[in-house]
Amino acid sequence: MRIPSKLKESLTFAIPAGGRSSRSGFTCPFSSCSSLSLPKDAPALAARLSRAADSKSLLLGMQLHAQITKWGFISDIFSQNQLILMYTKCSALKCGLEVFEQMPHRNLFSWTLLLSGAVQVGELELGLVLLSDMTRHRFLPNEFALGSALKICIDLSAFEMGMSIHGYAVKIGVERNPFVGSSMLNFYSRLGSIEEAEAVFCSVNNPDTGCWNAMAGAYADCGLGLKAVELVSLMQAKGVHLDEFTFANALKGCSLVGYDNYGRELHGLIVCSELGFSTSISNTLLHMYLKTGRKDSALKVFNMMHEKDIITWNTMFSSVRDDARSLVHLFHKFMSMEMKPNSITFSILLRRCGDISDLSLGLQFCCLVLQSGLFSDSKVTRSLINMFSNCGAMSMAHSIFDCISSKSTCDVNELISGYNLTHCYMEALRVFCHLSEFGIKADECTFSSILESCCRSGNEKMGNKIHCAILKFGFSSHGYICSSLVKLYATVGRQIDAFRCLRELKRSDLTCWGSLVSTLVHHGCSDEAMHSMKRLMESGDDPDEFILGSIFNGCANMSSLHQTKSAHSLAVKMGHDTHRFIASSVIDAYAKCGDVQSARMAFDHSSDIKDVVIYNSMIMGYAHNGLVVEAMEIFDKMKLANLQLSQATFVSAISACSHMGFLYQGCLLFQSMKSEYGMEPSPDIYGCIVDMLSRSGYLVHAKTMIEEMPFPPWPGILRSLLSGSRVHGNIAISKWAYEKLLQLVPENDAAHILLSSVYSEAGSWEDAAFLQRDMIDKGISKSPGHSWIQMQ
Repeated sequence: MRIPSKLKESLTFAIPAGGRSSRSGFTCPFSSCSSLSLPKDAPALAARLSRAADSKSLLLGMQLHAQITKWGFISDIFSQNQLILMYTKCSALKCGLEVFEQMPHRNLFSWTLLLSGAVQVGELELGLVLLSDMTRHRFLPNEFALGSALKICIDLSAFEMGMSIHGYAVKIGVERNPFVGSSMLNFYSRLGSIEEAEAVFCSVNNPDTGCWNAMAGAYADCGLGLKAVELVSLMQAKGVHLDEFTFANALKGCSLVGYDNYGRELHGLIVCSELGFSTSISNTLLHMYLKTGRKDSALKVFNMMHEKDIITWNTMFSSVRDDARSLVHLFHKFMSMEMKPNSITFSILLRRCGDISDLSLGLQFCCLVLQSGLFSDSKVTRSLINMFSNCGAMSMAHSIFDCISSKSTCDVNELISGYNLTHCYMEALRVFCHLSEFGIKADECTFSSILESCCRSGNEKMGNKIHCAILKFGFSSHGYICSSLVKLYATVGRQIDAFRCLRELKRSDLTCWGSLVSTLVHHGCSDEAMHSMKRLMESGDDPDEFILGSIFNGCANMSSLHQTKSAHSLAVKMGHDTHRFIASSVIDAYAKCGDVQSARMAFDHSSDIKDVVIYNSMIMGYAHNGLVVEAMEIFDKMKLANLQLSQATFVSAISACSHMGFLYQGCLLFQSMKSEYGMEPSPDIYGCIVDMLSRSGYLVHAKTMIEEMPFPPWPGILRSLLSGSRVHGNIAISKWAYEKLLQLVPENDAAHILLSSVYSEAGSWEDAAFLQRDMIDKGISKSPGHSWIQMQ
């Protein structure tokens, strides 16, 4: 067998001092150590060799190799295979390869062991060479060799090669073998072909637990949580043995679709089973409860765990939202347990700081990163860029980027995303234009992000140039990039070009169609969005839950009850109505169409899904229709369900109080954010409070709130104060709000019109006339109001 010289050199292995390895034979300094009491018969040596492999004790394995050679057992093919197995398990592939090359005769087991070992240590090129030579020497690969070969295809994303191996398995008649079936299932699902994975599963004879687990895991990995849960339920019904991996897949499925009730049932089954609560199972339960909003249950699991590993703590860190104090408290507890944070821990902590825009806390974690010596870790540096970007500190984010000695495409992508986040689109384009200086090639994420920059800035000309580069480098068929192109062209009104991009795809991509539909809805073209979904269905594809969610948003924008009911019927027919995203969109659409009863029915139908967004949608729906008592009833239900209240929850509840003048209740909610929940109010919360105070006539308090809040004022909050001043006739505060508003937006039409109304209603005709003349000079006029009706 020929092994490429460069490849052979890369298979480095450090033999202890005094030892050597050569083609003429293997010797080591322990060959004469009688004190080791090594056995002198072949079976006993083989048993000891097996134990060395299981314990990954390379030193003992080398001693046994020397003893086997000394006593003349080295020519025995069984001993040679055992040596290969030991070396591959100990990650000493080079030594295993030399044993293999010295074998005068090899059997199928020899080839399979070495192939498996090559895949195990990531030597994929060697694995391909072995597979080729194996068939050339007329050894038919068995199920284990085919499994290793498919693992290579997964790691290389070699879809066509994997299909060839599938065809070969069919040819030699092993495709129905459960082990081969599991490997093929894993291959197809990992490369995104869930339909082929399902076909393989259906073809396997008497699938064992491993095969069922592979299919359930495929569903879970592809985001099809409901199918994963249904498959595990079918396993139970058929009496298939459930193991730790089964429960892990089922719990992951529950996490994806929010099935906390079934998750609790699985928890009970685990308690009744003989599996016990390993750290791995407990971590999966913890993740499920946190994902389904059952933080109280998650804390019980967390507190009952006897052994908490780094995954446990990282899961808990990931669950902290909108609360710096809880994050700090949890981290102190983590450190008191003498746990050592790894790169993933710091990555999560830094991104959480970015999510809550807490630059001060982020800088403290940055100092800990420097102390721990993990600053050079790529995950950590990217998280630092992300954190600084989310905190609006782009100069610091760029400084971190400049400190990276060996920049990668992922680093560039993170920086471009940061500039997009802070609306610095020209800076994002500038970074993209300097890619060649960094010696970096753009990937699909880079093109997708930079197209986002063009889309948001309306830079159609630059978008055309980037499209040319995409075609040049062969990325036009990538789903993410096509989705971004579709979004760009839909944004600038070039729908024909958007549809052309969709037609050029080799296979229909729902993500791209979803991008088109959501962009059209976002830009107020809801009718065109409906037409696009119709074209999608005419092409033979069904919309997914995200496309339907966008359609419901379009229905809400048009206040079209008829369209909402039609879309709801379609969602029910396709089984998407219980999806958390669809459920919240249905509630929102019905509420904005004025059909609160249907909105409540949709909410009650999804009561099993304990999701904050669904509750927020119902609260806002009631508030939108002036039903404050009902809105507060849902708010109380959230607290009773122990759901973690978010900033959006308080925005919804305080908005409800604002619309109906429930000032006292709104102020109590505002105060409880800090006192009960330890949450710092977001700008949206301050906007709601100022609006509520202004509507109720507490204009001085509203002005003080704007002056004392930890954010600079923005046009929306000043317009709320100006509008309230007009209603209550306060000229002094109107002038203050007007001047502040013009400092931010000098040509703001609403500011002039509102202040003119204040002057007129207060009888200050000279000031009103002066402002009217100024408006005429600047070409500002008040647009007449209008209404529209929909004809059946």
